Amino acid sequence: MQSKDQTPHINVDYFEDLTGDIAEGGQPMDMVQEIGNRIRTLRKDKGISLDSLAESTGYDVELLSSIEAGTAKPQLGTVMKLSKALDGAFSRLLSGAGDKPYAITRKAERKSIFRSTTQKGQKALYTYKSLAPEVKGRHMEALIVQLEENPDEETSLHDGEEFIFVLDGVAVLKIGEDRFELEPGDSAYYLSSTPHLIAAKEKTATILAVLYEA
Repeated sequence: MQSKDQTPHINVDYFEDLTGDIAEGGQPMDMVQEIGNRIRTLRKDKGISLDSLAESTGYDVELLSSIEAGTAKPQLGTVMKLSKALDGAFSRLLSGAGDKPYAITRKAERKSIFRSTTQKGQKALYTYKSLAPEVKGRHMEALIVQLEENPDEETSLHDGEEFIFVLDGVAVLKIGEDRFELEPGDSAYYLSSTPHLIAAKEKTATILAVLYEA
């Protein structure tokens, strides 16, 4: 009888060159300011006040004002929820509209880098970079995400779907009442409308994340 091969069928070591230290190279962290600018521009173009946006999303005016000013660093779920309330494209708010029908991303290339924190901005939760911001009219957003620990277990809830693939470290995924520890080579697909959180078990973990705005 042939022995079971314990080696993963995907060589996860391949991804080490792709990820590296996500905070190195690329564009500066203050690129988050552009997200705030895009949200403010879209809100004003649609004639929606901060008070109205706060009422439709459940976020307080102070937080929304801080996001637009670039002083608060919104989580991906927050941007997705705001895009829904503003009837705009999530991907456009996150990394720009794009102007090409396709994107080829070389592992040596660096994309825009952003950092997300807890809503109060007290702790960094993850850092991410977009892999294909050039594609126009896209409905999915592909990201490399470096996770931090999330001891407060601040969950996210919004429309859409998410797929994650662990590249490095151990990621903790909580979906509703279920909790999983995912190692390199493990993956998960879930509906974002279920309360969820993804974080590093210890120190940091790196994942590939694909988000779809329903």
